[in-house]
Amino acid sequence: MRKLLTLCGVLIAAALSDAHADQSTPPNIVLILADDLGWNDVGYHGSEVATPNMDLLANEGVTLKRFYVQPTCSPTRASLMTGQAAIKLGVVQPMSKINPAGLPLEYPLLPQLLKEKDYQTALVGKWHLGYRQQAYGPRARGFDHFYGHLTGGIGYWDHVHGGGLDWQRNGKTRREEGYSTHLLADEAIRVIKSRERSKPLFLYASFNAPHLPNEAPEESVEQYAHLPDPRRRIHAAMVTELDTAIGRIVASLEKEGILDNTLIWFMSDNGGLNPSSYSDNTVAIAETIDDWFAPGEAPLTVLEFLRVNVLEGAADNTPLRKGKQSIYEGGVRVPSFVYWRGKLSANEISGMMTVEDVTPTLLTIAQTTHTEDQFDGKNRWNDLQSARTDPTTEESGYVVKSTEGEAIYLYPWKLLRLSSGEIELYDIETDPTESTNLTQNHPEKAFAMQQKLDAVERGESIHVPIYRAVFNMDFFGGEEIYPPWAEQVEP
Repeated sequence: MRKLLTLCGVLIAAALSDAHADQSTPPNIVLILADDLGWNDVGYHGSEVATPNMDLLANEGVTLKRFYVQPTCSPTRASLMTGQAAIKLGVVQPMSKINPAGLPLEYPLLPQLLKEKDYQTALVGKWHLGYRQQAYGPRARGFDHFYGHLTGGIGYWDHVHGGGLDWQRNGKTRREEGYSTHLLADEAIRVIKSRERSKPLFLYASFNAPHLPNEAPEESVEQYAHLPDPRRRIHAAMVTELDTAIGRIVASLEKEGILDNTLIWFMSDNGGLNPSSYSDNTVAIAETIDDWFAPGEAPLTVLEFLRVNVLEGAADNTPLRKGKQSIYEGGVRVPSFVYWRGKLSANEISGMMTVEDVTPTLLTIAQTTHTEDQFDGKNRWNDLQSARTDPTTEESGYVVKSTEGEAIYLYPWKLLRLSSGEIELYDIETDPTESTNLTQNHPEKAFAMQQKLDAVERGESIHVPIYRAVFNMDFFGGEEIYPPWAEQVEP
């Protein structure tokens, strides 16, 4: 009996020791970012686009029904990496390739903060937060390993942005054949396989898909031959290629035996791009250019850039209003889910969450010693665990900004102050399509929200004047007329 009791004691102690080890060992974190993915571009939202891997993760994980970002890429990425408001950071539009600065250096980034728990860190894909000076690049901001591109959209096959090759591994230009989504998935798998097994891994898989240009393997496009719009066919194919890449990453985690100890957070950086993103006048101008000139033959590059960006986008944000670059819901409410097998139960969260919440939440999961007041975002780990389904009534004061104007959320209220000076007020809980302007019905609420918007902390813009960017457009793919961007980084 004594031996039996002793054995039981040993087994109980071992079990308690294992449980404590599980609690004290931070998980691996895989953060997956899509580029310009529309609300109705994923199967689990009812899309005709095949996304079986994302559907599985979303349905078996925690689906975030009201996840908000910024209307364009760089501002979202700035908030994602810092947990701070983009408007406070001074990052309020996509960074031009000629931009000398980048994400302000005084703010520590997520990979730097994860170093407290000895994470190994890797970025595979798009950076777009500054690169002209070495101090602004990903390797100087906490990433041990970087493979991908520094600027915005690139050609999927030629890896060119704005006249220069933008493809590298750890500062060294790479001239590689292959479709970028395939290459990025290959690299993510290499990172997973070659990781140091004694340390947790933070992998930021920042895909450029399905951002323009519309390019996909022919066999993928053929899957969508039944769709009447040829641009939508290619866009759908790009999304399916992205889904396949995500499936490969998850399969690699499973094969390595670490999927159960890996949290996966997926999101898009902004709403999908299509002509509804723009005003009727802008669309009319683009259509005139398209009528007068064959693709690539407009006399000014800015005209060709306008035509492509206004007319080529084929994302679907149904039923939300507008899309990328817009402060309406279609530009800022995006697909997102969190998956952690065995740790998070399948559920949906209807409450509002934002990209500012990601860093404080992940740092909590990683058990770092950060404090809540370091960030504009909030730790949402308890919400993810409990899968709170009721819409939050917290007055978050979340602000989105673009050339179209500014908007502030005091959920369920949303106030828009357009660049024209017009004010619009919506109850997005009952009116998610923003069809009924309630400014006249609730003038006191509109006035109070304008005051709160006026009081928001605003940082100095880090962007070059728009006229400078116009004379050196950030084309996606095409002829190389400059040295590779990795070779133009200053010490």
